Amino acid sequence: MLDQWIDAAKWLFGPEIAREGRSGHLWARWIFLRALGGIYFSAFYSLLFQIKGLIGPNGLLPAGDYLQAVAVALPASRYQFAPTLLWFGAGDRALMILTWVGLIAAIAVLLNMWPRLGLLVCFVCFLSFIAAAQDFSSYQSDGMLLEAGFIALFFAPPGLRPGLGPSHAASRASLYLLRWEWFRIYFESGAGKILGGDPAWRNFTAMDEYYQNGPLPTWIGWYAQHLPHWFHAFAVGLTLSIELALVWMVFLPRRFRIICFFIVTPFEISIILTANYAFLNYIVLSLGFLLLDDRFIEWVVPWSIGRFVVPAQAAVVAPENPQPNRWAPLRPVASYSKAIFAALCLLVVFYVSTWRLVEKLEPWLGIPQNLAGWIEPRHLATWIEPMRIANVYGLFERMTPDRLEIEFQGTVDGHTWVPYKFRYKPQDLNKAPGIYAPYQPRFDWNLWFASLGSWPEYRFVIWTEERLLKNEPDVLELFAGNPFPGQQPVRVRAVIYQYWFTDMKTKQASGLWWRSELLGEYAPPLEREADGSIQMLEISTMPLRDTP
Repeated sequence: MLDQWIDAAKWLFGPEIAREGRSGHLWARWIFLRALGGIYFSAFYSLLFQIKGLIGPNGLLPAGDYLQAVAVALPASRYQFAPTLLWFGAGDRALMILTWVGLIAAIAVLLNMWPRLGLLVCFVCFLSFIAAAQDFSSYQSDGMLLEAGFIALFFAPPGLRPGLGPSHAASRASLYLLRWEWFRIYFESGAGKILGGDPAWRNFTAMDEYYQNGPLPTWIGWYAQHLPHWFHAFAVGLTLSIELALVWMVFLPRRFRIICFFIVTPFEISIILTANYAFLNYIVLSLGFLLLDDRFIEWVVPWSIGRFVVPAQAAVVAPENPQPNRWAPLRPVASYSKAIFAALCLLVVFYVSTWRLVEKLEPWLGIPQNLAGWIEPRHLATWIEPMRIANVYGLFERMTPDRLEIEFQGTVDGHTWVPYKFRYKPQDLNKAPGIYAPYQPRFDWNLWFASLGSWPEYRFVIWTEERLLKNEPDVLELFAGNPFPGQQPVRVRAVIYQYWFTDMKTKQASGLWWRSELLGEYAPPLEREADGSIQMLEISTMPLRDTP
C-alpha cells in the first residue's frame, strides 16, 4: 500500500513523461511562460509612470506611512501581514528600483533567459508592490497574476537558456494547478452570477448596458453596445454556458480540451477588444494554452520553428581523468528536498483554493473545524492570504446599473472651475474610448470603484484633492496635465457625473461619443487659506454649474 502511494506521488509530482518518451506539454509551457513574462512586463511598465503618485512619499497612499502603521498595530506579525521588500525602504528611489528590477526580470522571462530566476524576481517584486499598495491593489487580476506566477515557479524549466526544456519536463501537479486556476476563474465567476442574486443575469439583461458601464470602455464596445437586445441576451447565455458548463471539459480527454480552447479563446479575445480590464483577460487567455499539447501544436505549427526556440547544444567532452566531486553524495538529498518542498507548496495552494471554492458554493453548510486531522483550512487560508496565491474569484457577479464618473476641478478665483484632465477615463465627449489593456491605470480604475460608493469609503479621493491643492508633481503625473501651471489653485473639489454612450444618429451628426450630466459634488471641497493651511468645506447641496 505504501509503495502505491509513493508511486502515485512520483507520478503526480515528478516530470510528465508522455508515451513517446518526452513531455506532452513542452510547447504549451513555452507559450504560457512567454505570455506570463509579457504580462509581468505590462504590470511593471505601467507602474513606472504611476508608482510614485500612488504609494510614494508624496503620493496618495504613501507605502511608508502604511507600513509604519502596520508595524505599530501588528509588531509580531507585520512581515507576514505585509510581505514586501519595501520594509527596507519605501522612498521614491526604492520604489523605482523595485519596478525596474521587476521589469528587467520580466524581459528575461519573455526572452526565456533563466526563466525560474526571472519568475521568482517578478513574483517577489510584484508581491512587494501589492502588499503595500492598499486600495490600489484590490483587483482580482493581481491575485490571478500572483497565483499563476507562484505556480509557474514549479512549472518552468531550470537553466540559463533552457529552450523548450525537454530534459526538464514540468510536473503534472504544476500543470494541473494552472489548469485548476483557469477553471476556477471561469466557474467561480459563473457560480457567483447565479448565487449573487442579481436579476440581470437571470433576466438575460446583464449585457444590455455592460459595454457602457465598465471601468474603461473601448470604441469597439461603443459599437457593440448598439447591437440589438437579442445579441446581448445571447451573450448572457454564452457567458453562463461557458463559465458554468463548458469549462468542465478541462477534466475530459485531450480532444475535448482542444475543442474547449477554440471556444473560450475567441470569447476572451472579444472581451479584450470591447473592454479594458488591464491584464486580467490576458492571464486567462494565456492559461488557456495549457489545454493544448505538443502533438496538436506541432500539427498546427511547423516543427521547423523549433530552431528559433531551442538553443543549440554544445558538444560535451568528458575529461580523461575526472576528479571526484565531494558534493556528489548530497545531490540526491538536495533533489528530494526540492521535490518535497515543491509538493508541499503545490498541495497548500490546491488545498486552500479548493476549500474556498467549496465555501463559496455552499456557504450555508459551513466548513468543518478540522478536516480529517489536517490543518484547519481557515487558519491556513488566513496565513497565506497576504501572498494571494490561492484566491477565490467572481467577475461581474453584480452588474453596474449606471456609469458614474468622478472629476476633480480646481479654481484660482473661487468662481471659475477648471477640470483636471484624465489620461484614460471618459471625460472628453468628442474623444473615442481607447484600447489600453494590458496597461493598467490604477488611479483611473479606483475612481470607477469609488464612484459606486461614498467618499468616506474611498478616502484617497480627499487626499487627491489635497495633493492637487499643493500641485504635487507625482500626483499630477497621474493626470494628463496640470491646468494651473505656475500657480496653485485656492480650492479643489471632486464632482460626479453620469455618462452615457451617444446613439448612432447623434454620433453621425455631432461626432460625440458620450453625453454627460453633472449630478453634484462627490466629496467635500478643500480650500487653501492665506496662511497655507487647508480647510475642508461642506458638500454643496445647491445645483452645480457645469464647467466649460
